[in-house]
Amino acid sequence: MGLLDGKVVLITGAAGGLGSAYARLFAREGAELALNDNGVDETGQFPDETRLSALGAELRRDGHKLLLHRESVATRKGAENFVGATVETFGRVDVLVNNAGYVLDKTLLKLEEEAVDCVFDVHAKGSLYATQHFARQVIAQGGGGRIVNTTSASGLLGHFGQASFAMASAAVYALTRTSSIELQKHRITVNAVAPLAKTRLTAALPLFQGVDTLTPEHVAPAVLFLASDASRDRTGHVLAVAGARVYALKFVESSGRFKEIDDGVWTADEIATAWDSIVKL
Repeated sequence: MGLLDGKVVLITGAAGGLGSAYARLFAREGAELALNDNGVDETGQFPDETRLSALGAELRRDGHKLLLHRESVATRKGAENFVGATVETFGRVDVLVNNAGYVLDKTLLKLEEEAVDCVFDVHAKGSLYATQHFARQVIAQGGGGRIVNTTSASGLLGHFGQASFAMASAAVYALTRTSSIELQKHRITVNAVAPLAKTRLTAALPLFQGVDTLTPEHVAPAVLFLASDASRDRTGHVLAVAGARVYALKFVESSGRFKEIDDGVWTADEIATAWDSIVKL
C-alpha cells in the first residue's frame, strides 16, 4: 500500500524540477494526480505546453490516472478552474501542493515593477487563491485535507539579490501560519517546505555550480510526508530540505527585558544600552 492510496492530489508548477519529482513519487505512492503548469520558463515567459504533456505521457504509460491543467493559478479564476476541473475529473480533492513559482533575481535598487508583480503574483497570490478554493471544496466534502506550500530560507532570513522572491516567500510563510490556524477546525493541515535544490530556476546560481547532491528527489519525500497521514495532525510548520539535511525553519523571540520604573516606558538611549540583553535568546 502507498501513503497516498485513494487520495486526489493537486500540484501546481508540476511540469519540471520539484513539481515533477513530487508527481512521480506521489504516483508511485498511489495518488490520483491533477497537475497544473502553464509551461512558461523560469522568467515567466515563452510558454511551452510540451513540458507538461511529456510528464503526463510518462505517468500515463505507467498506468496512472491524471488531469493536466494549463491555466495559471496566479489569478483567482485560474485557481478556481483548476480545483473545479479536478473535482469534475475525480469527484473530490484531498491534498494541495502549492509549488508554482519564478525566480527573477535582481538587487533591490534594480528591481522593476513587472518583475516584482510576476514573482509575487504566482508565489503569493497563486498560493492564496489555490488554498482558498481547495479549502472550500474540502469543507464542502466534510473536512479533512492537507496543504503543502513552498517558501524559502530567503523569505525567512533574507538573501542578497532576491528581494522580490524573498518578499513573496515571506508572504507564503505568513499564509501558511494564518491558514493553519483558521483551517484547523476543518481538519485541514497546512505546512510548508523550504527546498534548496538544483532546478532550471536555480541552476545558474553560483551555489549550484558543480553540485549534484541538492536534487528535487531529496525534497520530494519531505513533501510526501507533509501530504500524507504520516504527518498526522502537525500543522503550521516549515520543513527545510538541503540534500541529505532536513531541518525546521521558524521564527523565535528573545526573552527580552522588562522596565519596571517610569511606567515601563523605555527611552531610545535605554534600548541602545540594553540592546544585547534585549535580543539575547
